[in-house]
Amino acid sequence: MKTLRFLPLLAAVLLVGCSSTQAQVTTSYDYDPTLALTAETQAALTPMQVIQRLKDGNQRFLDGTAVERDFMGQVRQTAGGQYPMAAILGCIDSRVPHEIVFDKGVGDIFSARVAGNFVNTDILGSLEFATAAAGSKVVVVLGHTECGAVKGACDHVELGNLTATLSNIAPAVYAVGDMVPGEQSSSNPEYVQAVAHENVEMTVRNMVERSPVMHGLVEQGKLIVIGAMHDVATGEVTFFDDSMITAETINQ
Repeated sequence: MKTLRFLPLLAAVLLVGCSSTQAQVTTSYDYDPTLALTAETQAALTPMQVIQRLKDGNQRFLDGTAVERDFMGQVRQTAGGQYPMAAILGCIDSRVPHEIVFDKGVGDIFSARVAGNFVNTDILGSLEFATAAAGSKVVVVLGHTECGAVKGACDHVELGNLTATLSNIAPAVYAVGDMVPGEQSSSNPEYVQAVAHENVEMTVRNMVERSPVMHGLVEQGKLIVIGAMHDVATGEVTFFDDSMITAETINQ
């Protein structure tokens, strides 16, 4: 019986290839995370399964048990096409590398980055490609603690083109207003974090409202848009499960 139990695992290893340098499958998964996604494996995933895979990946990152991958092998596997499970809209902050904090490999996620993780026409178009054209099941708007762009928006910084960039975060600044005690500037950590959180929540809503394409995918149950926050001090990602936009919540 023990032999039969391990037959699926053996089959997964054989699919990867016979190279001695190929990463090995970890037995605690019901799928092989070392294999790049295909059209078939992507199509079989539900949005909630994708969110769970992202959560599991972050937990592995925190535990120091990241999957051993043959990245060059994945490069070869994805040379003919890409089928990522999710798209992450994050800040350009160097401390938040998406593939690393979610323990993902080549071809697993689209990564859109801009200071302050907001949406504009170009980013919306990119995410429409990621979802409607390339089949991603989840879009995560990923904010983070100690965000320099948010701090700049809180302080109404003006510097070249950065002035226009930070204006995209201004609605979150005004929305928080005086709800947080203390000075309304970057010198108040609680205020900065409240603005960062509100900015993520507003971006999630703006994305669905401004994109008829993604709005339709959510209504059909093919897409979930969810916010999350990365703690740069610990590496932990907290998902905003209570405010994610799904087919059930989109019209609420």
